[in-house]
Amino acid sequence: MRRSDRGKRALTYIGFVIISFFILFPFLWMISVSFRSKADVFDPGNFFASFTLNNYRTIFASGIGRLFKNSAIIAVLSTLVSLVLGSLAAYGFARYGWKKREKRAFWVLSQRFLPPMAVIVPYFMLASLLRLVDTYLLLIICYTSFNLPFAMWMMRGFIEDLPRELEEAAMVDGCSQLQTLWRIILPLVLPGMTATAIFCMINCWNEFVFANFLTTIQAKTVPTSVMTYLSVSGVKWGEMAATGTLSVLPVLAFAIGVQKYMIRGLTFGSVKG
Repeated sequence: MRRSDRGKRALTYIGFVIISFFILFPFLWMISVSFRSKADVFDPGNFFASFTLNNYRTIFASGIGRLFKNSAIIAVLSTLVSLVLGSLAAYGFARYGWKKREKRAFWVLSQRFLPPMAVIVPYFMLASLLRLVDTYLLLIICYTSFNLPFAMWMMRGFIEDLPRELEEAAMVDGCSQLQTLWRIILPLVLPGMTATAIFCMINCWNEFVFANFLTTIQAKTVPTSVMTYLSVSGVKWGEMAATGTLSVLPVLAFAIGVQKYMIRGLTFGSVKG
C-alpha cells in the first residue's frame, strides 16, 4: 500500500473515531450521571465524579420494574401484529395490480405522517366510550395504527425484490397462494422482517404521547416515568439518567441478538443480479 493511501485510510479512521465519540458521548454521560450523587451531577471536571447505586435503588423501589413489564408486553404484541398485517398488505400491494394501487399505498403511508398530538383527543374520546383507557389493548391498537403503514411499505419493497418465478414454481408444485406466501416468500424476506421488527419495536418502546395521555396507572410505560422526576424542587437527574440507561438495554440487546439478520435486511435487494 502506498504512503498516500495509508494516510487517507488513517484520516478516515480518525474521522470515524471523532464522529463515534460525538454520537456516544451523550449516552456515556447519561451512564455517568446515573452513578453520581445529587451533589456531583453538574460536576463537569470529572467524568466519573462519584460512584453510587442509590439512583438505581430508588427507581426500583418506586416500581420501575412494572413499567418495564408493561412496555415489553405492549411493544412485542404491537410489533407482532404490525408485522403480520403489514406483510399481508405488502404482499397484496406488491403482487396485485389493482386499480389506483399506488394512490392507495400512498394513502396508507400518509397515516404515518400524522403527529400523535393531532389524534390524541379523538383516541381518548373513543377509548373512554369503549372503556379502554389505561389498558394494554388501547396502546397496542394505537401503536399498531402508526407502525402498520411503516411495516407495509418496508415489507413491500422486500417482497418486490423477489422474482415472481419462485411463486409460479411453487404453485406448479401444488402450493396454494397462502402456502406460497408462508413457505416461500416469508422465509426469504426474514432478514427484511427482522429489520422492520427492530424499527417497530423501537417506535413502541420510546413512544411517549399516547402512553402519557391514554394511561393513568395500570398500563404506564417506561417513557412516562420521566414525569415523576419533575417536581417543584427541581429535576431528579440521577434517577432520570438511571431510568434512561436501563430503558436502552432491552432494545440494544434485541438489536445485537438479531444483528446478522438486521444487516442483511437493510441491504436486502441493494445488489441486483
